[in-house]
Amino acid sequence: MNSKNSSRGRQADKNSNPREKKSSDRNRTSSRSDRNRSSSDRNKSDRTEKPERTERTDRPVRKSSEKPRFATSASDNKKQFRSDARKPAVEQVSKDDTAGIRLNKYISNSGICSRREADTYIEHGSVFVNGNLMTQMGYKVQPTDEVRFDGTLISIEKKRYILLNKPKNYITTMEDERGRKTVMELVDNATKERIYPVGRLDRNTTGLLLFTNDGELAKKLTHPKHNVRKLYQASLDKKLSISDLDKLRGDVVIEGKKVFIDAVSYVEGERKTEVGIEIHSGRNRIVRKIFENFGYAVTKLDRVIFAGMTKRNLPRGRWRELTEQEVNTLKML
Repeated sequence: MNSKNSSRGRQADKNSNPREKKSSDRNRTSSRSDRNRSSSDRNKSDRTEKPERTERTDRPVRKSSEKPRFATSASDNKKQFRSDARKPAVEQVSKDDTAGIRLNKYISNSGICSRREADTYIEHGSVFVNGNLMTQMGYKVQPTDEVRFDGTLISIEKKRYILLNKPKNYITTMEDERGRKTVMELVDNATKERIYPVGRLDRNTTGLLLFTNDGELAKKLTHPKHNVRKLYQASLDKKLSISDLDKLRGDVVIEGKKVFIDAVSYVEGERKTEVGIEIHSGRNRIVRKIFENFGYAVTKLDRVIFAGMTKRNLPRGRWRELTEQEVNTLKML
């Protein structure tokens, strides 16, 4: 009997174990599912629940109907963007202000002189407009006006720029009372406009010489303050000593006036009688006087560079027109 009961008990255990096991498995599965749902809910809550943005109270809120206000001070301009920043500012002027061209500019554009010099000529009574003496500086020349300078009718000309490689035995002047050859003969057929030499070269000095009817540019190129580069090659009657070469570097006093020498050196590959000297002074015969001051005579003098322009492809006695780029470069000096 006991044996039967024991056998039934073991059978009962076998029969009950699968159900309990399934129940246990369901409980574990349910527990994992609950944990997953809980974790999912927390993640969703993290994604949706953002910290509330605090509203700035120190900045005024502009109503949609209001137009944006632009900066009114220099400091505000640096911080604010202007929607019209790319549009050029247009100055409102009347028709009277735009009519004509100022008299001094008109004279300058005719190639006679600079504007500042034109003011002096106007003040001194050298200019007549339509037969009447004109001393009013701000007068605007109209297209129908007739302007005369020292009795000669003048008009606005196209600007011309001619570069000459000057030969010997020509003097730098418009005309010579003694009948000597002038540089104007070499550029006589260069242009129909009346042009003038910028600066001067001695009769026996060769090299680059610029001609133009641009009075403003001519004034600029000849004024020492603009430091226009002029490089000469000088041939001396004897070798230049090292000590004298050193003395030539910097300031020298010529005829009681100080002259600054920008650079000086022996010409590479030549004898020590050949010297390159760079100055920006425009005084008459200044290079010859510099060497004479140290006991040397200049037997030959050639200007090889003027305001950045060279003699390249320009034979002696020939001329050429400047390119637009060269003209722009000169105006930026």
